[in-house]
Amino acid sequence: MQLTATRTETLVRTFMARTYSWMAAGLALTAGVAYLTAQNEALAAQVMGLRMPLVLAQLAIVFVLSLAAQRLSSAVAGILFIAYAALTGLTFSSLLLAYSPSAVTAAFLTTAGTFAAMSVAGLVIKRDLSALGRFFLFAVLGLLIAMIVNLFVASSALTLGISIVGVLLFAGLTAYDTQMLRTLALSGVSGELAERAAINGALALYLDFINMFLFILRLFGFAGSSDD
Repeated sequence: MQLTATRTETLVRTFMARTYSWMAAGLALTAGVAYLTAQNEALAAQVMGLRMPLVLAQLAIVFVLSLAAQRLSSAVAGILFIAYAALTGLTFSSLLLAYSPSAVTAAFLTTAGTFAAMSVAGLVIKRDLSALGRFFLFAVLGLLIAMIVNLFVASSALTLGISIVGVLLFAGLTAYDTQMLRTLALSGVSGELAERAAINGALALYLDFINMFLFILRLFGFAGSSDD
């Protein structure tokens, strides 16, 4: 029994360490690309002009990684993940120009702390969260609809509400995705399959982190504008 428990802990620790490593690499690349782009006015202007094609390219990569995951090699999946992180860095360069360094730093630290807490919760919580998958799906769709509506009504109250719900939603998704990855690790995946699963898992957690960061940054921006 002790051997089984030890082996289980090793499986989870090894798989999650690989997943977190990919995620951390993606975040570091995004931050680096965003910073370097924001420092170059000409490049930043070009990126702003290409914002829609860049977003479409990001969506295409997520689509391929999500729906064709079983047919991709881990090398191709890794390249696509790195490409996605770099594209996100390009689009995020505008945030560094729109928000103060202190707001971006505070939002990042808040996101990192929240993400860490919720991911740990997903690893240790005993309750099965798999039943919440459909709830999270519809919640994300509802949030997207609210954001589209707000593009037309431009309501500051709705912006605040969307941001708060967004933070809570992606905090919950962090715990959910982490537990799903832990369950996958316990299934005994290994080799090429494990590497590919770690990359796809890193993408899921990366998206949770990035989206939570965006909503927290908006809350900081909202609070800052209220103080002015």
